[in-house]
Amino acid sequence: MLGFVHNFNEAIALIFLVAYFYQLVYLFVGLAQRRWGHPTPEAGRLHRFAAVISARNEANVIAGLIRSLKAQNYPAELLDIYVVADNCNDDTAQVAKAAGAFVYQRFNQSQVGKGYALDYLFRRLHTEGRDDYEGYFIFDADNYVDPSFVAEMNKTFDRGDYAAITCYRNSKNFGENWISAGYGLWFLREARFLNAPRMALGASCHVSGTGFLVSAEVIRAYGGWPYHLLTEDIEFSVSTALQGGVIGYCEKAVIYDEQPVTFRQSWDQRLRWSKGFYQVDLKYGLSLIRGCFRGGRKGFACYDMLMTVAPGMFLTLLGLVFNVILLAACLGEPPYIAKRVIDTTLNFLGMAVANFYLGLFLFGMVTTLTEWKQIQVPPLQKLAYMFTFPIFMFTYVPISIAALVKKVEWKPIYHGNRKRLPSS
Repeated sequence: MLGFVHNFNEAIALIFLVAYFYQLVYLFVGLAQRRWGHPTPEAGRLHRFAAVISARNEANVIAGLIRSLKAQNYPAELLDIYVVADNCNDDTAQVAKAAGAFVYQRFNQSQVGKGYALDYLFRRLHTEGRDDYEGYFIFDADNYVDPSFVAEMNKTFDRGDYAAITCYRNSKNFGENWISAGYGLWFLREARFLNAPRMALGASCHVSGTGFLVSAEVIRAYGGWPYHLLTEDIEFSVSTALQGGVIGYCEKAVIYDEQPVTFRQSWDQRLRWSKGFYQVDLKYGLSLIRGCFRGGRKGFACYDMLMTVAPGMFLTLLGLVFNVILLAACLGEPPYIAKRVIDTTLNFLGMAVANFYLGLFLFGMVTTLTEWKQIQVPPLQKLAYMFTFPIFMFTYVPISIAALVKKVEWKPIYHGNRKRLPSS
């Protein structure tokens, strides 16, 4: 039994190392790109865009986003702003209209979620003959958009044939507490050490929730937005990889996102994300595995996406549960055998937790140091949140378990916290 336990644990560790080794390469590319990256060439022309905002009971924050879009360093006649007031029972529609957006109200209690709201708007624009745009920006109502956002995205959009382009996602309220900081570090890591390396290496990036640009050709090809899983952004990224499309990244385009600050809201949001990842696994998992064998950029995009949606946290948990079961099983063995199995298993469990914490701490530390100037909190807070980041990530373990067995529905996240960027 002892040999089996040892071999099983070593096999699990080796599988994870091999599967995710390429992300260590991303780490070094991200560091090099941060130091020696080249500026994006100027665009050949200015393209016509629409900003699309799906909002449910967001009267507290939506005017700030619209004001930031109207303050862009980009010709106002080339940027229209649309809001879908989705199942609202507050003044979101009125506030958005007063701020200068075109507003559509939608009431549908059976098809709930951002994907359905976006699909509704795109279909309405097509029906009304108002879909003469080259691309659509997708925002959440709590975002604040840097004044150069659209101009920078236009440069990248003008460079190549992208299905979508994602941006650099920072946080409004990074320093409010360990929860908001956990989100903030994760999204900064995603920008610096995932999407920036993908762009530098000519691979396809992934969109993440908000602040991305979708080519109008994609919307026209599907007659709307056919992505309605709980994580419609990941579903879109997977679909793009499977079809050989490319998602780009624009580092100079910056948005600020408001993060949850209570554990209850964070639990609800990440429970939805985890459930959405399971949905994506079930719907697209086999197709992604087959896509990995295409070769070239398309094959790698499928592999990269497969590693993103693979239930790594759940598989890690299964390994831990297996070791706990072995602990219980060995109680009936002779004392000298039981002791050796217990020592080996406890050593593995302890090392697994320690390595998990250390790995996440190092990722948080490297992200904090490389993005130091972009994290707008006092230095001591930055350092403290490097230590709480692994704890934030540890909480995904019970969330992953709950998402596996619990029915999950979309729930709104309250926005409007007092601590935010002064400019928002």
